[in-house]
Amino acid sequence: MNIFITGVAGFLGSHLAEECINKGHKVYGNDNLIGGYKDNIPKEVNFSNIDCNNFEKINELFNQYNIDVLYHCAATAYEGLSVVSPNFVTKNIFQASVSVFSAAINNKVKRIIFCSSMARYGDIDPPYTEDSDPNPVDPYGIAKLAAEKVLISLCKLNQVEWVIAVPHNIVGPKQKYDDPYRNVMSIIIHKMLKKENPIIYGDGNQKRCFSFVKDCISPLYKMMTNLEANNQIINIGPDEGTITINELVDLCANHLGYNGKSIYVKDRPLEVKNSFCSSDKVRRLLDYKTTTKIEKAIEETAKYIKKKGIKDFDYNINIEIDNSLTPKTWKNKII
Repeated sequence: MNIFITGVAGFLGSHLAEECINKGHKVYGNDNLIGGYKDNIPKEVNFSNIDCNNFEKINELFNQYNIDVLYHCAATAYEGLSVVSPNFVTKNIFQASVSVFSAAINNKVKRIIFCSSMARYGDIDPPYTEDSDPNPVDPYGIAKLAAEKVLISLCKLNQVEWVIAVPHNIVGPKQKYDDPYRNVMSIIIHKMLKKENPIIYGDGNQKRCFSFVKDCISPLYKMMTNLEANNQIINIGPDEGTITINELVDLCANHLGYNGKSIYVKDRPLEVKNSFCSSDKVRRLLDYKTTTKIEKAIEETAKYIKKKGIKDFDYNINIEIDNSLTPKTWKNKII
């Protein structure tokens, strides 16, 4: 089939592209390179450096390549930053998604798989299940949920199949590690490799589940054709046990032999304390399995960062709301 992957230079999109190519599909994709690396893109991908908000250009690509399936992976996935840069984040979540969905439906794609976010669930009691009543608390989560609703509405009207994937915190090689605003594991490892103390928001007891990227790819790929997945919202990721940020820092330090102390700063505004999902549904529908433990994920991520090389953190996104609530880590560029 002809598959189009938005955000194909990004972390998830590039891994998914590799899987689709290995399974014999023709892969097309776009990226504006804000949140990814160009060398992530497999050489077999027909790549266009186009922003998802550019409906006219995206529409032309879908028309030109006769796309069967769309994976919408592109996102400015800055949940924390969205409370101080809401215009930038929501434009590139909600409006960009509507642009891509519209182009795909206009050109008669068969199925759209939208990579949403756990931020859609927001401030409700975990573990989140797909039938939980979402209560997103920040602009990023609100924009993701709104994009889901538009997708369902347009697909129902135009008789297009849809699947909404909700990945847990995905980690591993190819993740952007010089980004000061997101990707906590990569930031911690990168800081330690730079011989700098990791920075922790709040008390560090926030509970999360981290999902190694390779474990997410199999169910994502199956969403393309699985009949039971049609018109479903599906969580992806481990739910066998949670880990706190403090515990994550300790595991990273143990692996790297780092002896420095963490620096604790004020809580991030609107950060949900405990955020993790149930994955019963994805196991039942798509035979999901957790094959990679957190220690192995740390090892593979560190190996990738070491190979690619230490970098300065890239503060390439402007703070839009600068007041006493804005984290000093970003305002004063001290990550």
